[in-house]
Parts: sequence; C-alpha cells; structure tokens
Amino acid sequence: MSVSFAFRPRILDALKGYTRARWFADMGAGITVGIVALPLAMAFAIASGLKPEAGLWTAIIGGFLVSLLGGTNVQIGGPAGAFIVIVYGIVERHGVAGLLISTTCAGLLLFALGLLRLGNLVRFVPVSIVIGFTNGIAVLIALSQVKDALGLSITKMPGDFVAQVQVLAQHIGSINPYALGLTIACLGGLFLWPVLFVRHNRLVLRLADGKTVRSFARIPAPVVALVSLTAVASFMHMPVETIGTRFGGIPQSLPGIELPTLSWDTVRQLLIPTLTIALLGAIESLLCARVADQLATGEHHRKHDPNQELMAQGVANFVVPFFGGMPVTGTIARTVTNLRSGATSPIAGIVHAATLGAIVLLAAPLALHIPLAVLAGILLYVAWNMGEWHEFVRLRHFSNHYRLLMLGTFFLTVVFDLTVAVEVGLVLACVLFVRRMSALFRADPLPLDAEAPSTRLGWSLHGALFFGAAAKIDPLVQAIEAAPHGVQVTLDMRHLFALDTTGLDGLEQILKAVAQRGGHLTVHDPQEQARSLMERSGFIAKLAGQGPPTAPGSGQEPLSGTA
Repeated sequence: MSVSFAFRPRILDALKGYTRARWFADMGAGITVGIVALPLAMAFAIASGLKPEAGLWTAIIGGFLVSLLGGTNVQIGGPAGAFIVIVYGIVERHGVAGLLISTTCAGLLLFALGLLRLGNLVRFVPVSIVIGFTNGIAVLIALSQVKDALGLSITKMPGDFVAQVQVLAQHIGSINPYALGLTIACLGGLFLWPVLFVRHNRLVLRLADGKTVRSFARIPAPVVALVSLTAVASFMHMPVETIGTRFGGIPQSLPGIELPTLSWDTVRQLLIPTLTIALLGAIESLLCARVADQLATGEHHRKHDPNQELMAQGVANFVVPFFGGMPVTGTIARTVTNLRSGATSPIAGIVHAATLGAIVLLAAPLALHIPLAVLAGILLYVAWNMGEWHEFVRLRHFSNHYRLLMLGTFFLTVVFDLTVAVEVGLVLACVLFVRRMSALFRADPLPLDAEAPSTRLGWSLHGALFFGAAAKIDPLVQAIEAAPHGVQVTLDMRHLFALDTTGLDGLEQILKAVAQRGGHLTVHDPQEQARSLMERSGFIAKLAGQGPPTAPGSGQEPLSGTA
C-alpha cells in the first residue's frame, strides 16, 4: 500500500483560464443552490435531534471546505438525509458531545483513506447493498417525520424502528389538523411544481407568457413551499409548532468554537458510530461525485479525484464539530441543482456557502415562524425522491443473490440500524461471491487414448482453485487412492487463472496420494500466478524430487522437468 502526499484541490486546476462568463455562471448557480440548501439544512438537523443552526452551519462551513479542498468541480457538501438516522441514534445513546467526537474521528479516518489512496475501494461496495440501505434510510426518514407532519403531542421520539411505531400508534389520536393540512399542502406543492411550471405549456393560467413562467419556475420548490406556507400559517395564527416555539429561534451570529473533550475511553466507546459515519460519508460523497460525472458536460468538467475528495471530506468533518455541526458529505440533490444551474467550478460551491451565511446572519429572526410541519413535508418529499422504489419492481429480473443482498440490507436498515445492515450486507456479499467463484472451478477428465495404460489419470483444471473451491479436489484424491499401484497423474493447468494457499494445499494432497500409490504427478502449463506460488512454496521442488515417471508421458512438455 503506497501513501500519496499529493494534496491538490480541484479548484487550483479549475481556476486556470477562468473567465468573467464562468464567474457569473458560478455566481448564479451558487446563489440558487444556497437558497435550496436553506430549508434542507434546517430540516436535516431538526430530524436528527439537533437545533436548526447545527444544520445551517454544517452546510456553510462544511460546504465551503468541501468546495475549496475537494476533488470535484461541482459537488456540494453539507448535511445529508442519509445521516439523519445515524445522527439521531448517536445523539440518543451518547448525546451531542458523542456526536461531535464521532464526527471528528470520522474526519480523521476519511482523510487517512484519501491519503492512502483508498478512494476507489468504496466502489467495491455492491450496488445491491447501496440500494438496500438507501431505500431503508428513506423509510426511516419518512417515519421520523410522521410526528411533526401530523402534529402529534409526543415529547421525544425513540431511536429504533419498533419503538417509534409503537409511540406513534399510541399518540395517533392527538393529530393536529392544522399541521396535517400544512404537510399535505407542502407535499402537494412540491409534487405539482414541476408539472405546472417546468412544463409551462400545461399551465392553466395562459395569461403569463412562457418566458415569465420559465423564470418563475427557477425558484426552488422547497423555498416556495417554505415561504408561502410560513406566511399562511403566520397570517392565520395557526396553532402549530414552529422553530421558535421549539428551539427559541436561530442565533444571528457566528457560532462559537467548542472543543470536544477527547479521551481514549470515549473514543473506544464511539468506535462503531465513527466507522459508520466515515463509511457512509465516503459512500455518499463518492456516489454523488460519480453521478455528477455522468451528468456533467462541457469542456470545463473533469472526472472526480476520489482520494482528494475523501481528504476534503475528512477536513470538513474534522472542523465542523468544533462549531457544533453534524457530519458532512456530498449531497446529490444540491449537487445536481448546482450542475443544472450552470456551475463550472468549485467557486459555485463557495458562493453557495456564502449565500447561506448571509441569509443566516441577516434573516435569522424570520426563521422563528417556520412551522415544523412544513419542514416535515419537505423531508417527506426528500425521502420519496431519495428512495429507488422501482428497484423493488425490477427484482424479478435479477439473481437470488442480488435479491437476498438488497432485501436483507433494506430490512436490516429499517428494523435494526445502518451499521448492522452494512456489516451483514458486506459479509453476505463476500460469502455469496465466494460461492459464485467456487462454482466456476471444475476439474474435467483429460481424454486418454484407448491404448493408454489403466494406471493413467488426468484432469484439466479450470477457473480459480482457492479456499472456496478446495473441497472439489477431494474427488480427485479419492480417484487416485482407488487407482492401481504406480498410477501416473497429469494435471493440465493452462485454464487455471488463480491459485491460493488453500488450493495449493489441495495439490499437495494430490501429490501425497500419488506418492502413496507409488505413482508420479506431472503438472503442465501453469499460468504465471500459479507458477510463482508453486515455486515460492517449494511445490515444484517436491515434483522434481519424485524422480522420472515409470510409464510413458502424455506427449506434452511438462513444467520444469517433472513439474
């Protein structure tokens, strides 16, 4: 494993030949995505059991650092819906201090992964596992918003799925019709907005010209829902819970620096949460970067650098907890918005952070009146778009292995937690991979001439002879043990592309069985990997120590004398 000390943020390359036109494009995209991020950042923090300012400053500071130091042109960093369940569970068990310590340690781990050039290893996570836990998280996000969406009088929601369902069922009679109405109106507006305005030819109000409609449609739907429904609720004095009634508002000032108290015992207790944040952050950010690569066009866009991106995510996650923030990762919805708004460089992400900062510092008092039911509606919409629900329909087209991985990860994520789901999913993926690879190995009998003596046996080995397929050597050993004395055995290895030490032990068993029958073993045409292992282990030397065969050969040139 080689360590790379190359730390080169993409912004250094993106600014070469930077033009005024690109500056205006990045400014427009950054302002747009900054406005989009405003309600999402607050909603993610509240759903995670934190104050809304935790999400806002995470988006501001984390988004700035990811854009400044990252390995992509257009990725936007900040709080993400995928972390809601994880953060809520950590806060429930270890408190906010535990979350800050876990996030800081996860930042160090992410930076180390990038430094050791392990960014590409994240791609080894099977897509079935990614889809399974993504859909599971979407379900949990939706479930966590039922309380605020219905306005239920629940003091505190538990962290696990079964307990949440039980608590919701016990308080279902305390529905607030005003909160429910705001949630339905919010969801309806979010779903109808693209139909009414993006496809402006369907607009009923034909009085407005197409240009005006298209310009109006550029206003992000969550922002329209947030502003309009907050105004309605405030004007009508609806008896619903707001940010002000629950949190007392958002501080209109820069956050103070808080140093988490680190100790070895605390870090050890938080090992699993730390690994979960780091793993999920790496997967989310690099998947987001790959999506951006696929959607990006034009001369200014380049493929992302996964190792640089992980180092940037590591720095962001290390720094943000000192300002009371939550985990940072790449965010697909905001990145796509940034890209489609015309972003050409990381400058757009920096402008996005500056836009959010200006809004918080100048308009924080207005957030007092935002109903939590509206934020719940926005998060329900996020959960719906986050889930890849069509994959459940497509399951019938895939193998049983794929179905088992995806459904297993999904149910484990929902019923237990993401950590268990990913751990079990990866172990199960390895087991299924071993099973599939072992099925590729076979030993076909070599065709022998009719005049060949009865003491001749031979097999052609195909595939990979490794620990998962070593049991398939047993029938060969049994056939040799049942052969006459002086049996001559030939193994054709030209089609064996991989051999490990367990497979080599199987060849040793064949050699031992041949020796017990007073016979001779010949190996033909091993590929380079198998030849190297047999030489280093001394197996070829053992073949040479057998002495010359006592019967005619097969006519093939053996490996190194008797090998």
